[in-house]
Amino acid sequence: MKKNVVLIGMPGVGKSTAGVILAKILGYKFVDTDLIIQQHEKKRLKEIIARDGIDGFIELENKIVAELNAEYSVIATGGSVVYGEDAMNNLRNIGRIVYLSLDYKKLRYRLGNIKNRGVIIREGQSLADLYKERVPLYEKYADIVIDENGCNIEKTVMKITEML
Repeated sequence: MKKNVVLIGMPGVGKSTAGVILAKILGYKFVDTDLIIQQHEKKRLKEIIARDGIDGFIELENKIVAELNAEYSVIATGGSVVYGEDAMNNLRNIGRIVYLSLDYKKLRYRLGNIKNRGVIIREGQSLADLYKERVPLYEKYADIVIDENGCNIEKTVMKITEML
């Protein structure tokens, strides 16, 4: 069995929340790639995006996550990590990739105002556009797909542990 569990999916699906609980259950460490990027750059994600633009941030995220080395960890990724092929190849090599899937309407409800969440979204792009763009990428990289519809966080974590 691979030594890590990697959580991917849209912002708002609960990767970090589920990841912390899952790490406790498995006795693993918890790693949040967004926090690693912030620590590396000594800036918040919003500040990095303001400085480097969306493409610059995606490039930075790809580089940092491609170099990530972890063992016995649950790794929660930023929603945009799937744009980085090097990052995804590394994550695939070091862990099992679990895609937390949620219907668009439920996601939109959970997210509320995406401006406050620091979602990587281009000028003129809607959340629906972003969803349509990313879902095929999440599905492409997933070893396991967890349907979160109708699930609270405990049920999501239970589904993940059953599938592992």
